[in-house]
Amino acid sequence: MSLKRNILFASVILASSAGLAQAEMSATTISDIDVRTGPGSQYPTVGTATRGSVAVLDGCVAGSRWCRIDVNGMRGWAYAQYLSVEQNGGPVIVDKHIDSLGVPVVTYQQTDDMSTGSAQQAQPAPGDELIGPADDNDTVTPPKTVRAYIDENPVDAVELNGTIAVGSELPHDIAVRSIPDYQYSYVRVNGQAVLVDPDTHRVVYVYN
Repeated sequence: MSLKRNILFASVILASSAGLAQAEMSATTISDIDVRTGPGSQYPTVGTATRGSVAVLDGCVAGSRWCRIDVNGMRGWAYAQYLSVEQNGGPVIVDKHIDSLGVPVVTYQQTDDMSTGSAQQAQPAPGDELIGPADDNDTVTPPKTVRAYIDENPVDAVELNGTIAVGSELPHDIAVRSIPDYQYSYVRVNGQAVLVDPDTHRVVYVYN
């Protein structure tokens, strides 16, 4: 009888351990974020997850800050910089602790409708997620007074992965500063002053 109980107890421990090994990774959004159909800001949004939303984190693309999540009934991609998980009793940002957290690596493939599928490898490549489709119609020639205003009114710089180009769409939670009597706003990204459409956060001009 004792032997049977020991065997049963051991079986319960093994089953519990297996369950823990397969447990889903939970994450929390640290700000309002856009959930997108692909790992890049050029992909359409599925919807917005509000700050404090609990998400299931499937994993992140190798060498990228984009992760696949399930949140508030939406399944899509979000920026790791805006996700946190519990580690050692406290929240840590996924972007800074992907390796130590053991976040799984996931891949992405693109179908014609830019949703997760199995057709061809998605663009852009990991690490270039801020490169968007440049559109000549969006380019502008700002007057010199705009550059003078930017130089006289510096803002805190933002660091993001990838190359900033005309046509890129910046994350919408990045604060941009308006320019008096001018339709575009500005922000400094990766050391460069950038003019942005304040409604879409689409880059229209990059100062070199």
